[in-house]
Amino acid sequence: MPLKPERLRAITIDLDDTLWPIGPVIQRAEAALQAWLAEHAPAVALHFDRKGMLALRAQVERDLQHVAHDLTAWRKETLRRALQHAGCDAALAEPAFDVFFAERNRVEFYADALPALDRLAARWPLIALSNGNADPARIDNLAGRLSAWISAREVGVGKPDRRIFDAARVQARCEPQQVLHVGDDFALDVIGAHHAGMATAWVRRADGPVASAGVEPDWRGQDLLSLCEALRV
Repeated sequence: MPLKPERLRAITIDLDDTLWPIGPVIQRAEAALQAWLAEHAPAVALHFDRKGMLALRAQVERDLQHVAHDLTAWRKETLRRALQHAGCDAALAEPAFDVFFAERNRVEFYADALPALDRLAARWPLIALSNGNADPARIDNLAGRLSAWISAREVGVGKPDRRIFDAARVQARCEPQQVLHVGDDFALDVIGAHHAGMATAWVRRADGPVASAGVEPDWRGQDLLSLCEALRV
């Protein structure tokens, strides 16, 4: 189904791997965290190498499935358990997470992202909609281009749950069919938004497996500037 820009009243947009690659961000943030722990809680490094920390994180995810939408809670609890196990002050989890979070919000945008956001924001309100824990207010050059941002953590559920999409369109004061959702993840973004009644744009920056579930995006392409062309902005 072709996009119909004349019907749109707002655009919701994913963040990680749609506006910037998340892999390098997390690697850098975890390296900064490990350096901080080596200085302030060196016993943690003696008890947990990278593989051990990943195993602990996996256990936390299993234990805290009721807050699966809250990546910050998972990170903090992993740190707390690691510190406690190593005989360190568990209260260090807060400043340790702050180090991680500062780097987590230092991103390098895809070359097309900011120019495209400017073009889109000139015509429609843009609302960030993310399962991640990025803070747009702390990311250089992002907050001023957005009308609002909604996270799984604040809503209590993540994509593809319809409720997070509903929260965004209520924020925009629109009906579902008046909203276009833009994202890179087929299952979370395309299928989720489709079932919420929204138009969908799939930014497929890299080839990979696709589970279509009988759903076709209204638009697909490799970058956001191509989407701007399709929307005639």
